[in-house]
Amino acid sequence: MDLGLNGKHAVITGASKGIGYGVARSMAAEGCGVTLVSRSPDTLEEAADQLRSEFGVPVYWNAADLSTSEGVASVAGLGVPDILINNAGAIPGGDLLQVEEPRWREAWELKLFGYINLCRALYEGMKERGHGVILNITGTAGERYDYNYIAGTTANAGLNAFTRALGGVSIEYGVRILGVSPGPIQTERLVGLLKTRAVQDGKPEDQWQSYMGGFPTGRAGLVPEVADMVTVLASDRASWVSGTILNIDGGQLSNTGGFGR
Repeated sequence: MDLGLNGKHAVITGASKGIGYGVARSMAAEGCGVTLVSRSPDTLEEAADQLRSEFGVPVYWNAADLSTSEGVASVAGLGVPDILINNAGAIPGGDLLQVEEPRWREAWELKLFGYINLCRALYEGMKERGHGVILNITGTAGERYDYNYIAGTTANAGLNAFTRALGGVSIEYGVRILGVSPGPIQTERLVGLLKTRAVQDGKPEDQWQSYMGGFPTGRAGLVPEVADMVTVLASDRASWVSGTILNIDGGQLSNTGGFGR
């Protein structure tokens, strides 16, 4: 199926590894040029080189801290892309009393305000041009409220509401705003969390896979299972989808337990 992405360009944040890098690979495979954004120039350069050699599409990178106004401005200064994928940010676990205020604010500056500020910086240009896609990657804790992940639950719920509110109007101007909400995905971050849990439970960290049985399907999702869906939704094949959050969670929201992103 031709997704019509050949010759288009996407900016992807949090793109040096994990879901962000997976999305970049999926889009590059469709002939879409990509700009990778994260804080680490070394990992960005390596990721960009790999994509160029493998897919032969234009690949750029920009090291930026999107928790700051300067970082957002540096990405906005690259121009208005056809597609923006907001993915940067990870919020720590913990309940209301375990997450101290400085850590709470630090995490929200990147994941919550980073998304919102980059949308604000690029939406107007997309609107004036008459086309564009902004896809926000949030997490299922935004719909399954989790006291032990309260900072992430609250941020993801806010981002889902923001996406729905903006996407319900933006499509009138040819701009689609939508979201994807992954459940537990087998990234470095999830593996690290499970290793930590194993140690806390008095087990060797290499037994982290034993916790996969707690997921509805007996495993975490795989990065391509999210990335390929993001690519389809960002394409013209999904031209009537806006103001929508798609859960990709292996049935998690219809089951019990699980993790938030």
